[in-house]
Amino acid sequence: MDDILNILKEEDGLDAALLLKYSEGTLTAEEQLILEQKIQESDFIKDAVEGVAAFNDTQKVQSFIDELNRQLKRQTTKKKKQKSRRKLPSMDWIIFAVIVILLLSCLGYAVLKMHSNSEKETKTIRHLP
Repeated sequence: MDDILNILKEEDGLDAALLLKYSEGTLTAEEQLILEQKIQESDFIKDAVEGVAAFNDTQKVQSFIDELNRQLKRQTTKKKKQKSRRKLPSMDWIIFAVIVILLLSCLGYAVLKMHSNSEKETKTIRHLP
């Protein structure tokens, strides 16, 4: 679940350590070329690099990233709790009870209809000469 909540996704090929190395200028030429291509392709990565460059201390960057991840985790768990509160209770028994009542009502109607038809036939038989 921590992977889902991490702001810097691995699928982008971007992580905090890579950004820190880039801002410090300690990347290899190949890594720097790849990252610069990604910066050109994605505005998100461009903003991330600019944000990391604004920090002077690498420990501040890591603590800021950790704090953002904690806040993101708190917000997502809070939303999950709110959704679970809004969720309707299981209606399986209610649906089952409604179906049973409808079936019993139909069966009762059919029995009464048959009973009234049989009474009509017996009355017509008695009135015959």
